[in-house]
Amino acid sequence: MFLLLLHYDDGVLDELDALIPEHYAYVDRHMRAGTFLLTARRDPRVGGVILAAGTDRARIEEITAEDPFLRTGRVHYEVIAIEPTRSALAGITV
Repeated sequence: MFLLLLHYDDGVLDELDALIPEHYAYVDRHMRAGTFLLTARRDPRVGGVILAAGTDRARIEEITAEDPFLRTGRVHYEVIAIEPTRSALAGITV
């Protein structure tokens, strides 16, 4: 399982807002596939968070590279491998 942290550069929100429909289509595609389990905006809006299923880091990195937000060149992903030990969320096996 992976925690994906999106980091936005300062002043990029207007560019990202224009890409939201494409970004949501990207997110929805991976939600339907079962790869993305939870997505969230960070507060304050300096990035996002995605909880992703999968054990193959290379595949997760391929998926993150598809995000339309990356076209701005002002957003990057931090990919953190995690091993859940407890969960109150349905579908999260520990």
